[in-house]
Amino acid sequence: MNSMPTFNNTYRRIVWLLLLIILIIGLAVVITPIWIIQPFKPQTQRGLEWSYVFRRVSPFVTVIASLAVLLMTIWLWRGTRWFLKMLLVVLLLPLFAATWMARQNHFEWMFRPHASIAYSSVPETTFVGDTDMVLAVKNNGEAVAYPVRLMAYHHLVQDVVGGTPLVATY
Repeated sequence: MNSMPTFNNTYRRIVWLLLLIILIIGLAVVITPIWIIQPFKPQTQRGLEWSYVFRRVSPFVTVIASLAVLLMTIWLWRGTRWFLKMLLVVLLLPLFAATWMARQNHFEWMFRPHASIAYSSVPETTFVGDTDMVLAVKNNGEAVAYPVRLMAYHHLVQDVVGGTPLVATY
């Protein structure tokens, strides 16, 4: 007689189902804010509120999800066929990546300040059309304009206008 414990298939199926549900929750709590807050995509106040809620709880949820899925993987490992073991490993990787990502400021990655601002005179400027909206700043006799189309991606630019350092935001 085999001394290895046999697990009821019903319990194993329930654990697989729980593992998948927890995996989806762990991934969703990180992916949702990234999906909602995208450059050049309209955003609603409600969507932003949910994004910040998910962003705030994601570090905790992903750690709990990772530990739970890891424990379930260990429990399922024994008596599982090799291809299902490989599936377990493949399922762990995106959750561990989401756990790491939950601790990163990916909003800063998406909306980085422009690193090098290049100036051009009005006659030389070909990338700004007559109907383009701009953010204009005038200080101590110096005037600059930042195209809203470009500001929509970077959201802020650090500059010096008329000898005064400033941060223009949009």
